[in-house]
Amino acid sequence: MAPVTIAQRLVAEMRARSGLTQAQLARRAGLPRSVVNAYERGKREPGTGALAHLAASAGFELELSRAPRRVDPERAGRVLGQVLDLAESLPTRRRGQLRYPPLKERTA
Repeated sequence: MAPVTIAQRLVAEMRARSGLTQAQLARRAGLPRSVVNAYERGKREPGTGALAHLAASAGFELELSRAPRRVDPERAGRVLGQVLDLAESLPTRRRGQLRYPPLKERTA
C-alpha cells in the first residue's frame, strides 16, 4: 500500500470539510470527477495551481506559512545552565560606590 501524499490528504480533507461530493467539487472546479477521484486516491498528483483552484472551489484559501520553531525544553535548559556557569566564572571587579552630582533645587 502506497503512503498517503499531502496533496491526496488535502483534497480529501477540503472536500469533506466543505460537504461536497467529488462530482460537486469537480463541477465547481471545472474538472472531470475522475480527476478529483484520482487526486484523492493518489493516482494523480495535482500541482500547486490545481490545489489552489480546488481549494477555492471548495470555499477555502490555500496559504503557506512558516511553522513556529519548536523549542526543546531539555536542550534549552542545558544551554541556559552553560550560560549561567560561564557567567559565574567570569572575573569580577568590585566597583566603588556610585557618586551622583547633588541635585539642584528648582526655582519657580
